[in-house]
Amino acid sequence: MATEPAPAPDSAGHRARLRQRLFEGGPDALLDHELIEYLLALAIPRRDTKPLAKALLHEFGGIAGLLTADAAALARVPGMGETSAAALKTAHAAALRLLRAQVAERPVLANWQALLDYLRADMAHHTIERFRVLHLNSRNMLVRDELMSEGSIDQAAVYVREVIRRAIDLGSAALILVHNHPSGDPSPSRADIEITRSIAEAGKRLGIVVHDHVIIGAQGHSSLRGQGLI
Repeated sequence: MATEPAPAPDSAGHRARLRQRLFEGGPDALLDHELIEYLLALAIPRRDTKPLAKALLHEFGGIAGLLTADAAALARVPGMGETSAAALKTAHAAALRLLRAQVAERPVLANWQALLDYLRADMAHHTIERFRVLHLNSRNMLVRDELMSEGSIDQAAVYVREVIRRAIDLGSAALILVHNHPSGDPSPSRADIEITRSIAEAGKRLGIVVHDHVIIGAQGHSSLRGQGLI
């Protein structure tokens, strides 16, 4: 079986220069397309990955949209395969674990910006609406982050009874509700407000506090507590 040729010397030298800049200057030393280019080069070392990196960033609207894209969408881009898609999803998973660790190490209400950073990295660019519940203990430490429902492009089925039952099962003292708006606009809808108030009222009867409902979108986030809606 014929083997692919090794990268041309200038390509190898270019990658070495990228690597050196990364080592010496940290992540800000490389442009977005250079980070993706080098990451792809680790997965498909015998190709010039710069054109593919630029095409991916253009297709998904930037590095955030690219890393949060699902594997099937990545694989549809010409030049991508399972190995290169896995490399990008591994980078995303590692970033999320780092952000999640920062959330878990302190009480959530005293570490709100870290929580928003984590949620934006995970949810802002999803194309399907997802509803999550963050379960907190009596010290407001995160004990569980659960996906409760996954819906169409504009809605996720949320059942008050299921949210409260799960909180009872876990012994949660407080909840933070989270969902994304695939449209990008994080403004709460009437349905968002109504379901939040229903869950908060049901939880109140059982001593379970709903601290907030955070809506994440590509254009930012909304806090129903911050807007005085709960």
